Amino acid sequence: MKNPKRSNPLPQAGEGKAIVDTIVAPATALGRAGVGVIRVSGPLVVYIAKKISGKLPKPRYAAYTEFKDHHDKVIDKGLVLFFPGPNSFTGEDVLELQVHGSPVVIDILIQQILSLGARLARPGEFSERAFLNHKMDLVQAEAAADLINAGSEQAARAAMQSLEGVFSEKIADINHQLIHLRVYIEAAMDFAEEEIDFLGDNSIVEKLENIIQNLQDIQHQAKQGALLQEGMVVVIAGKPNAGKSSLLNQLSGRDSAIVTHIPGTTRDILRERIYLDGLPLEIIDTAGLRASDDLIEQEGIKRAREMITKADCVLYIRDITDEDNINPESEYTELLNHPKLLLVYNKIDLKPLTRPSDTPATSVGQALSRKGRGENIFVIKLSAKTGEGIDVLKKHLKSYMGFEEKAETGFSARRRHLDALRRADEFLIHAKDQLLNFKALECAAEDLRLVQQALNEITGEFTNDDLLGRIFSSFCIGK
Repeated sequence: MKNPKRSNPLPQAGEGKAIVDTIVAPATALGRAGVGVIRVSGPLVVYIAKKISGKLPKPRYAAYTEFKDHHDKVIDKGLVLFFPGPNSFTGEDVLELQVHGSPVVIDILIQQILSLGARLARPGEFSERAFLNHKMDLVQAEAAADLINAGSEQAARAAMQSLEGVFSEKIADINHQLIHLRVYIEAAMDFAEEEIDFLGDNSIVEKLENIIQNLQDIQHQAKQGALLQEGMVVVIAGKPNAGKSSLLNQLSGRDSAIVTHIPGTTRDILRERIYLDGLPLEIIDTAGLRASDDLIEQEGIKRAREMITKADCVLYIRDITDEDNINPESEYTELLNHPKLLLVYNKIDLKPLTRPSDTPATSVGQALSRKGRGENIFVIKLSAKTGEGIDVLKKHLKSYMGFEEKAETGFSARRRHLDALRRADEFLIHAKDQLLNFKALECAAEDLRLVQQALNEITGEFTNDDLLGRIFSSFCIGK
């Protein structure tokens, strides 16, 4: 995929114009391993290669050599590779050293390179330089990090699709359609005095509706891609001894939390990361919600309430053996406004299912109406002890977030992409309204300009330094 040109491009390394410093970082994880890789990028690469290995290797060929210090003493032996710019990952001259994976050896070599004029790279700085030098767009740079952090096969495949430019190509196609539509509208505005009805044949509206449909298809795929990469945060809340910690252990498949009959056992936030058919979930167990004089427990309850407000989904756990379970709304009034709330009745293994509403935990049909609202709270009955009903809970956790486990792997995405797509969709709908109801070509043209601006934020054609700083700071050092 060819990336569109940005204004004021940085000079490419190898052109002799780039006035940037040289960076170095380990490209492999810290710790002992068979092989460790050190990456160097910038204008001093040729000088560093000759000083540390005694020669400049043939471009893109691995050469076995000795790596020496200032006193000509051998630090290690290994492979050296040279990638001259602009035909490298960063677009600059790049050097890679493959040495024994000893933290001590890697540190000595990095210190030697630093003494030759390089500096330590910031997290994600190699990828940032690749983006600034037009080797990839912002979506592809983020996909490289997503591929490294992928926690499932589906997530890895989706990230690879984005890295190859699938997501970027879809955005470019929408932008191409928008350009044609904007040209058509601008022509209509220029010939307004000719009394030509440009809206009469519905051509503009049809083109706009086609763009809206295409964008909505991209939104759907992007939502699935974002779920695969970022998943959701699920908070388990409820009164003490309702079985919150037991449910955490059941979902995680191990004894993550201490379970006792003593109220207030859990006093802090406990986190577990699990995967449901490729969907990553961060499960958070919280302190029991109740009035308490214990200062430590009070702090735990405060943290629990804070996590509830940040959660993508809240599982409110109740003990089904509690006789007050018929009308529990007053107990969780503070949670009723949460957009994703599941009411979970636990300990069905301890209570005979005699009433019609006490159906086995194999289906979900019962719902409690929210006071003052027309929505429903889904109710699931289960046993965190025996595991009965857990599969139903897992199914609803996926459906609550719109996750489709059998959906074809599309591309990876992030929440910032979803936000930009949402804004673009809103501007498109508004543009259509301006055309159909008000014949306001100028307003529609401005809306379409804003659509392109929102889409260009995704690929990095329109962005700012603060956004780039936030994005690349989350990358690995050496990437």
